[in-house]
Amino acid sequence: MKSLIGDLKIDFMGKRKFALILSSALVLVAIAALFSRGLNLGVDFTGGYTIEVGYETAANLDEVRTTLASNGFEEAVVQTFGTNTDVLIRIPPSDELTGVQLSTKVTQALEAASAEEVTMRRVEFVGPQVGEELRETGGLAVLAALFAIVCYIWIRFEKKFSVGSVLALVHDVVITLGIFALFQIEFDLTILAALLAVIGYSLNDTIVVFDRIRENFLGMRRGSPSEIINVSVNQTLSRTIITSLTTLLVLLALFFLGGKIINGFALALIIGVVVGTYSSIFVASTAVLQLGITKEDLMPVEKEGAEFEEGP
Repeated sequence: MKSLIGDLKIDFMGKRKFALILSSALVLVAIAALFSRGLNLGVDFTGGYTIEVGYETAANLDEVRTTLASNGFEEAVVQTFGTNTDVLIRIPPSDELTGVQLSTKVTQALEAASAEEVTMRRVEFVGPQVGEELRETGGLAVLAALFAIVCYIWIRFEKKFSVGSVLALVHDVVITLGIFALFQIEFDLTILAALLAVIGYSLNDTIVVFDRIRENFLGMRRGSPSEIINVSVNQTLSRTIITSLTTLLVLLALFFLGGKIINGFALALIIGVVVGTYSSIFVASTAVLQLGITKEDLMPVEKEGAEFEEGP
């Protein structure tokens, strides 16, 4: 893999002050967007109506969205359900229409715009309380993932590594959420799932870098901590770039060709991959350096009385 990019000697740690300024600015903008604008929560979290309709032939989702928008349902989320003749429509709650009136209006609008019969399959209402529970459980899922990561890194490496990994993950999640808040992109359960995937991806990249840092701290006899971390990041840079680029190719294909329903999911992962690659190099590694990592921190702890144990 290294031969595809070549041996690099980039002074990443020498640029850590610039990276700190950039990361701080992005995080502050993201936090400001979250507090000032908030997330544009979807029906999954706010509550609303779920309507399933059936067509005789494959449904044109773009035409369905256009029809609903022209009849006052601009925020409707439309996707196929099971087969391409079954369409699932999610609409935010309405103060003016009851569930029966709303489903009737939707059906009549779709029938008027279609040359074939449109059959109403089911109508379900998701209350605000259920949406609130989903928000709470989703937040707890993210916190539980971060806690599990801290425990794993602490056991697998050293406590300073765990702090660095959590800082990088919080950095990635906050910036991703901030972009969704800043541009008011709808945030639903699929985006929450993407956030958890971002955490896993970023952690995997960070662990690869940390493993090489630990290996070089124990193997290199000369060099300051900054120099050793630079060598480690450069050695893993080829793998990091190639993995990120191949992942991005798939995500870009999903974003541009996967349809509107999966755009948000793909966008969250694209942002997460880009920011996660950056944070594993600058945020996580810089945090470990600033915390004062030394070779002594990574030396295996000898068991008490081991010096008196002799072999047969």
